[in-house]
Amino acid sequence: MNPTPISVIETMQQLGRAARTASRQVALASTLVKQKALRESAKSMSASAKTILAANQVDLVAAESAGLSAAMVDRLTLDPKRLSAIQDSLLAIAELPDPINQVIATIDRPNGLQIQRVRTPLGVIGVIFESRPNVTADAGALCLMAGNAVILRGGSDAFHTSAAIHQCLAQGLKSAGLPETVIQLVPTIDRGAVGQMLAGLDGNLDVVVPRGGKGLVARVQSESRVPVFAHLEGICHVYVHASADLQMAIQIVVNAKMRRTGICGAAETLLIDSSVVDTHLAPIVSALQAAGCEVRGDETVCQTVAGCLEATEVDWQTEYLAPILSIKVVQGIEAAIGHIDKYSSHHTEAIVAQDVAVAEKFLNQIDSAILLHNASTQFADGGEFGMGAEIGIATGKMHARGPVGVEQLTSFNYRVRGTGQIRAV
Repeated sequence: MNPTPISVIETMQQLGRAARTASRQVALASTLVKQKALRESAKSMSASAKTILAANQVDLVAAESAGLSAAMVDRLTLDPKRLSAIQDSLLAIAELPDPINQVIATIDRPNGLQIQRVRTPLGVIGVIFESRPNVTADAGALCLMAGNAVILRGGSDAFHTSAAIHQCLAQGLKSAGLPETVIQLVPTIDRGAVGQMLAGLDGNLDVVVPRGGKGLVARVQSESRVPVFAHLEGICHVYVHASADLQMAIQIVVNAKMRRTGICGAAETLLIDSSVVDTHLAPIVSALQAAGCEVRGDETVCQTVAGCLEATEVDWQTEYLAPILSIKVVQGIEAAIGHIDKYSSHHTEAIVAQDVAVAEKFLNQIDSAILLHNASTQFADGGEFGMGAEIGIATGKMHARGPVGVEQLTSFNYRVRGTGQIRAV
């Protein structure tokens, strides 16, 4: 392994120190100031649209030359519609309730002490991501609204696009009178910068959020010396129960798989109840195939519907991020829960069922961050949850779980007010 150049170490340490200083200032910023920074950032992005899209084209040409997968290229690609969506996201985040200094709970003690649990910023957040240039804006905006400073380390494949977007964020901060160091972008593609972030930047980094492929997330979870908000994989399931309406099941399954196959909320395995194989299986598979999806099924699926490949054990464990779906026939709700419990990455699961009692059993017994009844897994997104955007999806059980938005980027402290009380010996 090549040693990290001294220049990279010095650069990252400077970013860490600047972020810590900026975090103290942004923690005290008013809601109006933070809102102005985000609105001015969106305005700057609108004015710089041609520049951002041109930078994106540079990255796309390089991505094609490097042979990036179709899923990665899709994540990297910006067009006027997607760029407009990023601007809308900044404006939506600006309208969110400011979580800082929000009183979560109040406890009045018999001795007269009043104890309040109050939301506070986390401090300095490091975000390490691949391909998705929108993360530059979403992560920067969410961290800002939650009163945090952030250091963004984008992938080399989106380097020029991220830099162009970051310039707009910096302009927004400047317009609002906040230090531009509240949102910093690592100015190098040297991999040593990631190692420095995982080491904590001399104690200046409080949380790391990885957003990218399994290799990146696994490295961050393994090597990080600071807390991590992340999910390793998105092996998401849809279970079509015996009571499922056929047309609803077709629409949900096709959307869950095919709307965007390269996102973490895309369905990877479909479970169909054995009692509706004769009525539901063929129409659902036909709709998937018509949409361009390759189907890999168990023995029953392959015998029932033509054009399906035989699924192997590996398929139940695979996050395809491609137009491929594995299908298994299960004997009732208990078998569906058992399969999900064995193979799920605890990201997102959905049930299609008219039987409300069965749906509630599914929601109560599946241990995943996001559970849906009669809705597509593609709704596993902070923007769809009313969060404006998300910095990622977390599947751990400590602190943040599910979409990580503004509230999840805060901590809290206890503020105790008295009238001279002392504790007895």
